[in-house]
Amino acid sequence: MRLPKTAHTSRSWRVHEITEDFDLEDVWDLPTPGGPDDLAQLVQQFTSPGKDPVVLRALFALRWKLGGLFGWDRPSSGVGERVRSLRERLPADLLEAPRGPDLRAVPGREDAGGPPIFSSVYQTHDEWVAELSNKTVHTVMHIGWVRDDSGNGYHAQMAVLVKPNGRFGKAYMAAIKPFRYALVYPSLLRSIGRHWQKAQAAG
Repeated sequence: MRLPKTAHTSRSWRVHEITEDFDLEDVWDLPTPGGPDDLAQLVQQFTSPGKDPVVLRALFALRWKLGGLFGWDRPSSGVGERVRSLRERLPADLLEAPRGPDLRAVPGREDAGGPPIFSSVYQTHDEWVAELSNKTVHTVMHIGWVRDDSGNGYHAQMAVLVKPNGRFGKAYMAAIKPFRYALVYPSLLRSIGRHWQKAQAAG
């Protein structure tokens, strides 16, 4: 379920300290009911290769093909090249803490042996932050672990923050917006929910 942006901005997340120059694009509730200490399990699910819906794989495969054709994803456009990593902005306590795992494979691009797709910035008990950069945009994915409105359980929220790369990046974000809302996010959320349910049932 898509949430108002205040669902992210009203919380005292540490990510606010390093993303003042990013725009908050979306906030989503994730179908991941659990206990207070389950964020690490969800991060492990995110960063482990798995089987994803055909629609999601096809959409991401198309994106990577276009990126290869137009040179959007060249190493020179990545984190540490076109943009500096957000790890350079971290306060000392986060910089010295465990960084968290990188996301090395996504649907349509199962090159788990190559450089990470999303590079982890930091992970705490209730936050995981990862970043991606290409020719179009510098993107931050924030996964926060929050208490349910009922107060009886917990689940994850996902926020997507972006810094478009000039006019081209803004045009790109506008062009893909209908596809993200109509196809990508619904398929992604269903996939996350199914994988979470299977993991919970197994263990």
